[in-house]
Amino acid sequence: MVGGFALYLKAFDPYTEVPPAGLLVGRNRRPTPYLYCDGDIASLLSAARALSPPLRAATFEALIGLLAVTGLRPGEAIGLDKDDIDWDTGLLSVRDAKLGGSRILPLHPSTVEALKAYAGVRDLLCPQPGTGSFFVSTRGATLARTSIYSTFHHLLSRVGLQPSSARRPRLHDFRHSFAVKTLLCWLGDSADVGARMPLLSTYLGHTNPAATFWYLTASPELLGAASEALERARGQRP
Repeated sequence: MVGGFALYLKAFDPYTEVPPAGLLVGRNRRPTPYLYCDGDIASLLSAARALSPPLRAATFEALIGLLAVTGLRPGEAIGLDKDDIDWDTGLLSVRDAKLGGSRILPLHPSTVEALKAYAGVRDLLCPQPGTGSFFVSTRGATLARTSIYSTFHHLLSRVGLQPSSARRPRLHDFRHSFAVKTLLCWLGDSADVGARMPLLSTYLGHTNPAATFWYLTASPELLGAASEALERARGQRP
């Protein structure tokens, strides 16, 4: 953290001393998240629709779409029950989240319609499931994590998103992508990002806003938007 701040400060004060890399050994490095662009998500959804049988295709299309537009943890999405979505109000209840928390998320009308369409296909193809889960397997059971990850890796291969040594696309990276895109939208609207950060933290299920910063990867787009916002703020000063 000190090294990163020193690099930032050096841009303003060239005499700033930056601690050398490797000064402290045994550091924990987080995996570099993969930030999905809109094209990546569209390709994954299209590949999911091509899966077989039809129930598996519908399930993974709806699951990936929900993760992309809400930033839910994969485990939270898997744990959703049919009663957790209020179709009239468009509210999604997330129960038993990380650290035992829960929250209620407002959904965009297009998301509600997509989930409603999936529910219709699910009930038609699996009228008597063995679980009350919202997302079900072809056997009518709650989705298994091993099955989800293996299918997702298959979809990544189908659309050409092969893992590299630096970035390995993961289901959890939809959460990172959601956080970054939210900030990009706010910066584009000239919103007060600092005032809105608690909203993003609450939506993601964080009790401490500091946890949200873990997901704000410094992408070129985000850095560019932040720089433009800083220039606008400087221009508005008396």
